[in-house]
Amino acid sequence: MVNDLEKGIVMDLYHVLEKRNNKSIQILDILDVLLQVDKRLDNEKHPERLINKLTQYIRITASTGKIKFTSEEEKLTIQLSVIGQKAGLNGSYMADFSDKSQFYKFGQQVPCHNN
Repeated sequence: MVNDLEKGIVMDLYHVLEKRNNKSIQILDILDVLLQVDKRLDNEKHPERLINKLTQYIRITASTGKIKFTSEEEKLTIQLSVIGQKAGLNGSYMADFSDKSQFYKFGQQVPCHNN
């Protein structure tokens, strides 16, 4: 089960990114995904797997969008990566970590910021 520290880090990263004045499409996508992960963490059998997918998504999306993280944002992302490492390598192969829809339930509307 997830503990309050893990949920706290997810929401701390959300709040720090939310304070940015100019939010790119990629930042908006990361914010959406952080909220979805926060909603799902309490019911996850293996929350470290979800956090691992989250950190992979953040890294790929940030790279694609050429996002430069502040030291605080980077610190929180690293803390999440450490938690995600507990998942091991299982699930890392053949996964499309750039697909935002993996964080949404089947049939749930996935916000699109490409407009």
